[in-house]
Amino acid sequence: MNGSFRTVEISDPRFERDGFRQVTVKSPALRHRADITIWKPNAPKGDRPRALVILLHGVYGSHWGWALKGGVHLKAASLMDRRDIPPMVLAMPSDGLWGDGSGYVPHAEADYERWIIDEVPAAARLAVDGLDRSTPLFLAGLSMGGFGALRMGAKYRRACAGMSGHSSVTRIRDLDDFIIESRGGWSRDADDESVMAAMTSGRGALPPFRFDCGTEDPLLTPNRKLHRELETAGIRHRYEEFSGGHNWPYWEKHVVDSLTFFAEVLTGKEITFENGL
Repeated sequence: MNGSFRTVEISDPRFERDGFRQVTVKSPALRHRADITIWKPNAPKGDRPRALVILLHGVYGSHWGWALKGGVHLKAASLMDRRDIPPMVLAMPSDGLWGDGSGYVPHAEADYERWIIDEVPAAARLAVDGLDRSTPLFLAGLSMGGFGALRMGAKYRRACAGMSGHSSVTRIRDLDDFIIESRGGWSRDADDESVMAAMTSGRGALPPFRFDCGTEDPLLTPNRKLHRELETAGIRHRYEEFSGGHNWPYWEKHVVDSLTFFAEVLTGKEITFENGL
C-alpha cells in the first residue's frame, strides 16, 4: 500500500522524454487500475511548482489526448519560457474509461468524481517532487471534461483554486447525444447533473472561473444559456466566444486561455469578468 493506493507504477526517468511522466495506480474509487499522463516543466532543481493543473478530456478520449492531440505541453512550455505563467505541473488522467465517457460523476459501481478530485492529486504528489497538499489545484477540461471541471470546481470549491471549461457540456443529459450506454446508475443529485446547480448549491464563495465556446460549436447555445443564468444569479465569471468548432484545433489554441487565467489567479492580478458576446 502506497498512501492512497495499493499499487503505484511510475515511469523510469531514464526513459522519459519531453517532461512526460506516466503513472498507473490501483484506484480505490474506480476499483481498477487507471492511467495519468503528467507533464512537469524543466525548472531549476529546487524550484517548486506553483500549481497543479488537472486537464480533463472529452468523450471517447483518454489520458494522452491533451498531450498527443492538443500539444498542451508545448503551449505551457512556451508560456513559461516567456514568463507569462509560472511553473505548473499538468496532470492528464483518464476519466476512468467507462463506456464512451463516465461524465466524471459518481456511478453505482465506481466514483469517477472522487478519482479526479481526490486520487489524481494524490498520485501527482507521489510522482512529482515539490507538489504537496498546499499546492493550488486548478481544473480545466474540454466538452465532457469542461462539464467535469466547472461542476467539480463548484462542488469542491474549497479544494479548487479556479476552473476553466472549453466547449463544455453544461447538463449531464446532453451527454446522451454522444454516448451509446445508458446512464442508469449514475448519480441523480442535482449538482452532479448540472453545472448551474453546482454553482448555486450554497457551499460558500466560488473560485474564479471562466469558460468559452466556439461560434460554430453545436454546444454554443447551452453555453450561452449558462452564461445568461450566471449573470442573472449575479455569479461573477468570464465567458468568451471565439471562432471555431468542437474540435482539437480549437482546444489546442484556447487551452492557453485556461493557463493564463490560472496564472492571473496565482499572481493575484485583478481579474476582469467581461463576456465575449
